[in-house]
Order: sequence, then structure tokens, then C-alpha cells
Amino acid sequence: MIHYLREKNPDLPLYAVTDPTFASFGRVLELDTAAILAVAKAIDNPTEGSSYLPQVDAFEALPVAAEIQERFFGTMPTQVGYCWGYSHQLNGAEWHTSSEVNIAVTDLVLLLGHVWDLKEGEIDASAFTAFYVPAGTVIEVYATSLHFCPCQVAEGGFGCVVALPAGTNTPLEQPTEDPLLFRRNKWIVAHRDNPALIARGVVVGISGENTEIHY
Repeated sequence: MIHYLREKNPDLPLYAVTDPTFASFGRVLELDTAAILAVAKAIDNPTEGSSYLPQVDAFEALPVAAEIQERFFGTMPTQVGYCWGYSHQLNGAEWHTSSEVNIAVTDLVLLLGHVWDLKEGEIDASAFTAFYVPAGTVIEVYATSLHFCPCQVAEGGFGCVVALPAGTNTPLEQPTEDPLLFRRNKWIVAHRDNPALIARGVVVGISGENTEIHY
């Protein structure tokens, strides 16, 4: 698949998450994901666009959720949610004060950047790197990595289990003076060509061509 995607995107450097280039963005983890993948694959795709649930009860009822909490979040309260649907462009970038664990339910591509390349809330799309994540792969995305909705690599869309500290990506409980803090433990900037995010009040912070994954 990665060779096929490289042919379809000849001007975009595309790396596997097993490539050393991924080392500053995250790492590949070992985890038995059979049970959670089976549950995720039974969830219907949205009609259009992408959806995100911070917590999915069916995921959190599985033993693997407790294992994720203990092994990768040091026993801190953790939520296991789901991001799925249709997306093929960069569109925006978010970051947290903690790592997140991703389980690729389908093959997908992540467009990742570094928080240190974000200067006064602005970054060019060319600063992001594309990584191919095969279905079933588990990765840790570091807190210093800018990321957003995964990109699909097939007509059927994408699916990605997302584990984070409990409360992340939920509505703010009180007003904040930080214009980039959009949800609890979620800072975000929009690409200038993404009217949907901008309409929701996300600050424009990404310039340059809105990277697109062709498949």
C-alpha cells in the first residue's frame, strides 16, 4: 500500500511509521488489538465527513483499555474513543499536553508536525510530514506532535481508536484567554482554506497549500 500511495502522491514524501523519520513524532507500540478492532469495525461510518467520540463504552469495557491505561498512561484515568469517517486533507492541527495512543482500524495516513515549528500560532503546511499507518498498528503520538484527523487511503474511509487522558477533547468548563485552547487539553489551529473549522471559531494558523492525500 505504501508504494501505491507514493505513486499516487509523487510530490509528497511519505514514510512508514517504522521509518527512523517517525522517531521525533512518536513510536510503534506492541498491543493485542484483536478485540477492540472487532468492535470498531462494527461501527458504521458517518454519511459524510468525519466523527469523533472521546469515549466509546464498548471500547472501555475491554481488557485492552485497562492495559492502555496502565502501560502507556501510568495508571492515570484514561478515555478510549474513536475518530472515523472521511478525510483526505491536512485541514488543521491540534496538540495536547500528553501523548495519545492511536490504533489504526484501517490503513491510514497521518500528517504530523512539531510544536516547535509553530511560531506565534502560525505554521506552513510544508512543515508537516506524512506517515503511513497500516491497519492494526498501534502508535504513540508524542505531546510535541501536531496532528489532526487521519487521512483515508481508500473509498471506504478511515477508522482510528484514540486513547487520551480522561477529559481531553471535551468542552471547556470555564472561559479561557488562550485563543488556541478550543477544548479541554486541546489546542488547535485551522488551515486558512478550511471554512468549516474557521466557522466553529478555530483560529487560522496554517498557511500554504492544504496537503491532500490521493488514493
